[in-house]
Amino acid sequence: MDFVRPLAVSFFVLAASFGSASAHGPTPQKADEKITIAAPPAAVWEVIKEFGSIGDWHSGLAKVAAEGGNKEGATRTLTLKSGGDIVESLDAYNEKEMSIEYRLLKENVDAFPVSFYSDQISVRPADGGSEVEWTSRFYRADTTNEPPEDKNDEAATKATTDFFQAGLAGIKAKAEGKGK
Repeated sequence: MDFVRPLAVSFFVLAASFGSASAHGPTPQKADEKITIAAPPAAVWEVIKEFGSIGDWHSGLAKVAAEGGNKEGATRTLTLKSGGDIVESLDAYNEKEMSIEYRLLKENVDAFPVSFYSDQISVRPADGGSEVEWTSRFYRADTTNEPPEDKNDEAATKATTDFFQAGLAGIKAKAEGKGK
């Protein structure tokens, strides 16, 4: 009989751990897109270095309203061509390293299916030209255990990847003198 009590406690702990494992929330997702551009890094950086200039090279945006320049805490409101606004805040700006870090400040999950993101865009030399890398860590729009298809991990990953690819194509076109 002495073994029954420890066995019951072990069973209870094991059952509780299975219950919490199946009731998990969202996991962080990641997007990482790169493009090679036939222009020197300084020329590419000139295209993207202003936090509020994203509307000059991103085809998915109808309008951008920016405040604060390139200072930490600056904001920009992106009006998507597909409809809706999202607001971002500048976290870090590094002229020397040619990188910008920012985050989602005000979500609009109906316009863009993420509840939070933290992004970085950077320029570096590559193959006689430049490489631009755009990375993101994000969470899906619906953070419940069973999100609808338009607000799940796959929808968030697709929207982020598509947004990055359109933006990188715009940077490339502008830096190479072929676009916007």
